[in-house]
Amino acid sequence: MIKLLNKFLNLDRRIIFIIVGIAVIVPFIIPLGLGVTASPPVERVYDFIEEGAKEEPKKPILLSVDYDPSTQPELSPMAEAILIHCFRLDIPVIITCLHPGGPGLALEVSNNAAEMMNAEYGEDYVFLGYSVGGSIVMLSMGENIRQIFPTDYYGTPVDEYPIMQGVENYDDIHLVICLSGSTYPEVWVAFAHERYGANVAAGVTAVMAADYYPFLQTGQMVGLLGGLKGAAEYEKLIEYEKMFGRVGNGIKGMDAQTVIHVFIVVIVILGNIAYVVNLRHERKESLKS
Repeated sequence: MIKLLNKFLNLDRRIIFIIVGIAVIVPFIIPLGLGVTASPPVERVYDFIEEGAKEEPKKPILLSVDYDPSTQPELSPMAEAILIHCFRLDIPVIITCLHPGGPGLALEVSNNAAEMMNAEYGEDYVFLGYSVGGSIVMLSMGENIRQIFPTDYYGTPVDEYPIMQGVENYDDIHLVICLSGSTYPEVWVAFAHERYGANVAAGVTAVMAADYYPFLQTGQMVGLLGGLKGAAEYEKLIEYEKMFGRVGNGIKGMDAQTVIHVFIVVIVILGNIAYVVNLRHERKESLKS
């Protein structure tokens, strides 16, 4: 028993790394489908979009992809789930980027979601592209979107697309959703919500989520998606698995995270038990001698 514990305490770290790698990969290949329950901040985003589907004519959602590849694993599943939800309800989506790393990611996720839902560019969604300026862009859009985005990402005048007919500023947009790994949601609140009264929601990385709960409490944000958990909860709400016969990337990611967290907790507990037992054994041996 003592020899076994000593072997455990002296276990080569490379073996632990291999186990961790396997634990991460397996849930993506064979999803575990661990239970996910939607939290109120996520439900509020979902419900607000559902309410928008009851309006006639339906106002579009403005989705601002304000993140880069470093936060893509957490935020792209959110973007995909939101787009699928809107396409299912026939709610138009206007996509923009205020982060220079966003255009490629926005194209990838919007094209994937459009292919999954048979959405048509110009009718169901449009990608206006990236514009430098941050707060200046937000203020300009509050007056007229065409001031800052006269054409879409491909250089076509936005007025040629049916989706943009009658859309001038935030008054014609049901909800602004900012997905970001930085402070862009705060800026959207300051310039779109406070200045023009736009409804704003956000999707952020897990480590940032706590910073935005005060905005929910003050009513400055409609709702909030936090990290992979938020993405997984939204996939649960839209019944992603039922729609496509497979779980989404958010739930897959949560499966992997859960397995890793359990593994780490078990290793820490076993390591401490082994250390205490081994220490007591050494003390007994020293007393005998």
